[in-house]
Amino acid sequence: MQLTAREGAAENPAQHRGTVLDEPVRSRREILTALSGLLLAMFVAILSSTIVANALPTIIADLHGSQTGYTWVVTATLLTTTATTPIWGKLSDLFSKKLLVQIAIVIFILGSVGAGLAGSMGTLIGWRAVQGIGAGGLQALAQVVIAALIPPRERGRYSGYLGSVLAAATVSGPLAGGLLVSTPALGWRWCFFVGVPVGLVALAVLQRTLHVPTVRREVHLDYAGAALISGGVSVLLVWVSLAGEQFAWSSPMSLGLAALGALTLAAAVLVERRAVEPVVPLWLFRERTVLLSVVASLVVGIVMFGGSVFLGQYFQIARSYDPTTAGLLTLPLIGGLLVASTGSGQLISRFGRWKPYLLTGAVMITAGLALMSTVDHTTPIPRVGAFLVVLGLGLGMTMQNLVLAVQNTVDVGDVGAASSLVAFLRSLGGTVGVTVLGVVLSTRVSDMLGGGAGAGTGLSDLAALPPVQAEAVRAAYGDAVGTVFGISAVASLLTLAAVFLIKEVPLRTTVARKA
Repeated sequence: MQLTAREGAAENPAQHRGTVLDEPVRSRREILTALSGLLLAMFVAILSSTIVANALPTIIADLHGSQTGYTWVVTATLLTTTATTPIWGKLSDLFSKKLLVQIAIVIFILGSVGAGLAGSMGTLIGWRAVQGIGAGGLQALAQVVIAALIPPRERGRYSGYLGSVLAAATVSGPLAGGLLVSTPALGWRWCFFVGVPVGLVALAVLQRTLHVPTVRREVHLDYAGAALISGGVSVLLVWVSLAGEQFAWSSPMSLGLAALGALTLAAAVLVERRAVEPVVPLWLFRERTVLLSVVASLVVGIVMFGGSVFLGQYFQIARSYDPTTAGLLTLPLIGGLLVASTGSGQLISRFGRWKPYLLTGAVMITAGLALMSTVDHTTPIPRVGAFLVVLGLGLGMTMQNLVLAVQNTVDVGDVGAASSLVAFLRSLGGTVGVTVLGVVLSTRVSDMLGGGAGAGTGLSDLAALPPVQAEAVRAAYGDAVGTVFGISAVASLLTLAAVFLIKEVPLRTTVARKA
């Protein structure tokens, strides 16, 4: 398959590329076999970002860490995952997708082994950052491989499987972590070791089954753009992760980090405008579908990450459930997402229409968040489960279909950059949004407790409080979580508006756009 080199960075490259239209016809079994190793690796990579949620108190105690270390065990992975996602996506437009997937798995395995063997907080944080680089590659490349193998008209059903894996790994991570820590023969180190054999199996399966066509193009790596984008995003993520805890939001340190991040990204835009092969082609933002999908993905990221973070706090702190039970209580969210993701994907592939499901999903996300905003520390658990089903159905019909809409808009030569852009903004929105909402939650709890004893109490400190104070803290957390979901419901109106404005374009039946 040959594509001509880009003639100008400022122009839409689809205007200058010829494509070969005689694409191989693959059976459903062949495609599922090819994707099996990729989905397996993606599941364990995403799982690694949330599996430490319930293990962190034990890890901190064992390695004699501080509150700063507690934060950075999570932040390091999110930071490198988010910052490298667009770079992996761009590399997939230039080099062998199969080779890049294998490299990402190897990086992830190395990071997992290093983290499991870590003897200090600094070492653990460093290896967690390495894990994040591999995980970022797998998240970006999974979408790209699907786009390279399957025409948009048939892609819905397979994107549904991908969405199910993404959501199940994100939400079930805390459950798996709780089980591993609670098992005497295993312990917290297996939160990292558990991904190693799975990664090795995925590597072997991919070598035998994954055959992705490589688009040969003249390679011009945009080193400056990659450095500026990853640097600017990293600085902003460090800022929102530490502000309010390590320093005040209005402090010189906070303002300095915000300014540095903004200036670095502004410089990245200038570099990308002149680059022959930009990491993030700016012409993508002139495509209405791409721009609206990116905007919609921001809130979807907040809901995805928030589902694992705030639901875990609600069930464990406000409702006094152990980590394992708390994880099981999130199954209605996962179940709704699995049903909607796979079901809508099948229907899209059958009938060729995608916007009705996207719009219905956006409505259900808003409705689910609005329902969750009514939750407090006395809400019956079955009612909470019903609300989570609504939210899960909305996520299932929205998340992967936003990527499908984008992939149907661009040519195969730019599908890596376009797909990773959506994943990047979803991850960025989730990281920043959950951090800010975490500040809101803490402030709300403090206000409810009058700023007195127990205002800054977490799950690990509850046992040390007198029963009356502990009950007050639990009630405050339960009631404050509703506020967090209420704010998310208002933010979800942005997703609803963006989806409403997206124009439905018929799904093409070829991987590449016709010349």
